[in-house]
Amino acid sequence: MNRPGFCALGMGKTEKRELTSRLTVLLAHLLKWEYQPGRRGASWEVTISNQRRDLAVHLTDNPSLKSKLPEAIAYAYNNARGEAYAETGLPKATFPATCPWSFEQVMDENFWPGS
Repeated sequence: MNRPGFCALGMGKTEKRELTSRLTVLLAHLLKWEYQPGRRGASWEVTISNQRRDLAVHLTDNPSLKSKLPEAIAYAYNNARGEAYAETGLPKATFPATCPWSFEQVMDENFWPGS
């Protein structure tokens, strides 16, 4: 699939796919964490922590991806919103249309939305 605004010469497709995939998982879990507080548990906490750590390593290994973060977050958030909608059974309108958090918040080990 061609993602407008998220293509650059010299940047591997695999690295871009991994970035958006990890961001999607992380953002979906943060949405579920915020909007389903009664279902929070160790599994979600571990997934969020692991994705944060793995994203940090991936960006360290591929520093050229940092310039693509705004586009990657927008793309991944759209996917994450759909996943959260499908997995929670909550109305899609429950979830903000655009990512409500900064990249710094998303990556902050002390940031737990709705906590």
